[in-house]
Amino acid sequence: MSSDPKSPEARRRRFRPIPVRMLVPNFITLLAICAGLTAIRLSTEGRMELAVAAIVFAAVLDGLDGRVARMIKGQSKFGAELDSLADFVNFGVAAGLILYFWQLHELGNGGWIACMVFAISGGLRLARFNASIDDPNKPAFAANYFTGVPAPLGALTVLLPIYLAFLGVPMPPAWLTAAYTLVIGFLMVSRLPVFSGKTVRMRVPPEMVLPVFVSVVFFIALLVSYPWYILSFATVVYLLTLPWGWKSYRDHERNAAAALAAGTADPTASAGPAPAFPAPPAEADHDDRPARLN
Repeated sequence: MSSDPKSPEARRRRFRPIPVRMLVPNFITLLAICAGLTAIRLSTEGRMELAVAAIVFAAVLDGLDGRVARMIKGQSKFGAELDSLADFVNFGVAAGLILYFWQLHELGNGGWIACMVFAISGGLRLARFNASIDDPNKPAFAANYFTGVPAPLGALTVLLPIYLAFLGVPMPPAWLTAAYTLVIGFLMVSRLPVFSGKTVRMRVPPEMVLPVFVSVVFFIALLVSYPWYILSFATVVYLLTLPWGWKSYRDHERNAAAALAAGTADPTASAGPAPAFPAPPAEADHDDRPARLN
């Protein structure tokens, strides 16, 4: 006698066990969400240093989950959606609320509007990113660029006034902090090409492995010992390099347009006789863009 396909036992048999490698990246993403939510709580309690540290920790985890997923082949659509949710909570909502509880609340409704605009900009930027992943009209070189400042870097950048305050720099006027928050939000939703470095494949020579390890440990030690100096310096350098990403993208565009124009020249313009054998068809450029940029 055959079992009823609608029975609970039959339905359970349809679901295959999920490999652990598919769960590990999601665990990292959930840990990042916990860090972002904790940052909100710490900011409401006035513990701003710990709140900012939680956002930085969430940004580190955000950089790890995608790479771990690709390394152990644990990518999934569920993980991609969860990662987008984590980015909105951690780098849109949490970062905006930290600024609001730190100083923007002095402006009343104006400060709250700046906080909301920044958070919504992060959400819109993530939605545009997800919608353009499979855009077939993108040139191959575009895989090495983000459109607009990515959400994690936007959150770390918008917190620059807090870093400087922790270093003893006088707190700027609240309206100036609000204006800076709106500018970073605009950069997130803008069409500005930002260099991502995702497709840069770096290989370390065997003799340089140990020096690289020592350099990484040294940088981590500096970040732990002098976090606000390192974060302030890195933020300023990042803002100064944004025009370089725009220029690099425009150079690629001009080169691609020149190559396209040279490859589509009018064949009848030549005065010479027609070739005895037709030229082989040109092969389409191989597009090696990754399926998803995290």
